[in-house]
Amino acid sequence: MTIAAIENSVPLLIEARAVIATFHTMIRKKAEAELDAWIEQARSGLVTSFANGVAKDSAAVRAAINSTWSNGQTEGQITKLKLVKRQMYGRAKLDLLEARLIGAC
Repeated sequence: MTIAAIENSVPLLIEARAVIATFHTMIRKKAEAELDAWIEQARSGLVTSFANGVAKDSAAVRAAINSTWSNGQTEGQITKLKLVKRQMYGRAKLDLLEARLIGAC
């Protein structure tokens, strides 16, 4: 209900949400052919800065769409390490951090 009230008072948010949803769908379906049209559509709304960034690095975005490779597992492990490290801040040295991470697996 709150989201609807905000979107009613700022109609551009509805368009921005649709543009982002289209981007997500394009990435998930690996529809590289739709990228240029998406960039043009996105540049006319609230996500202009994001669209310009995608356009600047379009070669990398196209490679990410086409590639079967993902660094999601690596990113997840790094996030886990950082979380545990922050929780232990000031309490332990490397030996306890290692024990906690290996024991948490």
